[in-house]
Amino acid sequence: MTTQSAIQSHHSNTYRYLPATSLPISPEKVASVLKSEWELFTKGTHASALESKRAFSSLPLGVTSSFQHWDPYPISITSASGAYMTDVDGRQLLDLSMGFGAMLAGHLNPIVVEEIQTSLSQGMLFVTPSPTSTDAAERICKRFGIDQVRFTNSGTESTMYAVRVARSATEKMGILKIEGGYHGSYDPFVVSSKPALDLVGDEENPTPVIDANLVPGVIYVVPFNNIESLERMFEKNAKSIACFIVEPVLENLAIVLPDAGYLERVRELCDQYNVVLIFDEVKTGLTAGAHGASARLGVKPDLITLAKSIGGGLPLAAFGGKKKYMDFVSNGKMAHFGTFNGNPLAMAGVRAIDRICTDKALAAAEVLNLQALTRIGDIIDEYQLPAHTVGFGVKGCVTWSTTPVRNYRDYKATDFGVAEAHWLFALNRGIITPPGLDEQWLISLAHGQTEIDLLVEDFREFAKVIRA
Repeated sequence: MTTQSAIQSHHSNTYRYLPATSLPISPEKVASVLKSEWELFTKGTHASALESKRAFSSLPLGVTSSFQHWDPYPISITSASGAYMTDVDGRQLLDLSMGFGAMLAGHLNPIVVEEIQTSLSQGMLFVTPSPTSTDAAERICKRFGIDQVRFTNSGTESTMYAVRVARSATEKMGILKIEGGYHGSYDPFVVSSKPALDLVGDEENPTPVIDANLVPGVIYVVPFNNIESLERMFEKNAKSIACFIVEPVLENLAIVLPDAGYLERVRELCDQYNVVLIFDEVKTGLTAGAHGASARLGVKPDLITLAKSIGGGLPLAAFGGKKKYMDFVSNGKMAHFGTFNGNPLAMAGVRAIDRICTDKALAAAEVLNLQALTRIGDIIDEYQLPAHTVGFGVKGCVTWSTTPVRNYRDYKATDFGVAEAHWLFALNRGIITPPGLDEQWLISLAHGQTEIDLLVEDFREFAKVIRA
């Protein structure tokens, strides 16, 4: 039995459990399971197939965001409530994606609905200062421990403007990012986002991989959890690097935890070399805890970017941080514009989340997540699967590797065939996690013991099939 004392984690605020022993899974077995599961998928999703065919005529790939597409076609959803969604085939699906955290409060949370209805009675858009936006800003600043904040409409906008603030403050143009890290679709951030390994160069000094359609400027890339590489980068290039943007916990590659002392040393080096430290908390945010990953891990950045979990499902994002940097917005050196910034409906989402996402509520969801991680760890042990569990806040994942994933190269060495089989097996049995192979789930405030049992028992059934 996996116990709390057996958890191999460097920090009480993170979770990683590695099994003592494991046995490989044959590629033939994985291929067999995938074949049967894709056949089962196409048999039970005829309406989604038709909807996808219809959407292709007006939407590229038939979707509104490219990540939503997969072959032969994605599931199409008609409605959602609480922890569940209903697809066009009439199937009820347990949602363990929850919009990557945007639906942290659950679908159609009554407090979110109440605040939106109140806002609708007052107006939908003012495009002027308003007490509603001031109130929301005060709530965000207090919750995340920052001096000032500006609202945007997407995570991409927020990371873009945070970098512009850093460039204005330092009068340097270079951007340093993590290999494999994703910070939205602003040109510099898709450099080396998930690059092909035949293009990435040396592991200690990665080659920035640039798509042909980008105009990224000066971009530098370092591996995550590699202080020596970061030190060399700053020694050589600090005079041209305005900022280092990093997720404190990488959540574009399943869940990759920072090594003990890594973020603390990052903070020291950024201070030493006059580099603005930006924490991208678009994905972590409140899923990391009631005050974000920065507060949880005890390392304070200069600027922070937020989205998803702060708005209750409304399109909302923000960037903010220390006043000495946000002053460059105030003085006009980095002017920030947007017709929909701080719109009343999004501000209603902030009010709702501030009411809902209390320390107590998020702690209870985290207990459920820890239970799921622990029980799935037991199943991994029982079936000697070549996998381990990782968790942070209310997010968790199964990583198909017997060793910790510390960076992008480690992630690329995991078994994506088994990951696809696991994702598809769950989808065919009414459990939806994000498309792709990152194996990450989110326990929202709408999930309870019933949903945890469904997640765990589905994994047990998958273990039986893959070991049959």
